[in-house]
Amino acid sequence: MFSRPSLIARGPAACMAALTLAAFAATPAPALAESRDKAFFEQVAGQWKGPGEIVAGKYKGTKFTCDLTGEPTEGTGIKLDGFCRVGVFKQPMSAVISQKGNSYSGKFLDGAEGKGLDIVSGNVAKDKIVVGINRKKLNGAMIARMSDPSLLNITISVKVEETMVPVIGVALTRQTDSMAVGSIR
Repeated sequence: MFSRPSLIARGPAACMAALTLAAFAATPAPALAESRDKAFFEQVAGQWKGPGEIVAGKYKGTKFTCDLTGEPTEGTGIKLDGFCRVGVFKQPMSAVISQKGNSYSGKFLDGAEGKGLDIVSGNVAKDKIVVGINRKKLNGAMIARMSDPSLLNITISVKVEETMVPVIGVALTRQTDSMAVGSIR
């Protein structure tokens, strides 16, 4: 029997084909794209917290909260570490997304060889990244959109026949230091 948090990790494994299509839809000039992409990842760096929910499948309705830290990688990309919690159960979460040519690659958790997903494609637009994800026969996509500098919404979808079906949604808020800063006169 698996704890629900481990099922959260498996749920995203079903999410990649739509992102692959989106990634190939726009291929801008390399130098401009690289600086735009790097700026996006720098915006995503920081502490993020927020609720999520499994919105389709066997565990539909399961609510969880995540606490993640993002750090830009050397080159262009990002590394996320943290955890998601369902009740008293806590599941480590991690992802690495790195630029590979005009696209992206990486891993969610320990990749498809383990209990996670492979990131097999990707594209950064002004305020979002779309990555293709894969685990064995499951394909899908993850879209992370920054609607403003303090909000990051993530949707993970799975390809079912010819349709992308959203399965997980997460709404993260940037965590800032609330310590008052002043000057000495």
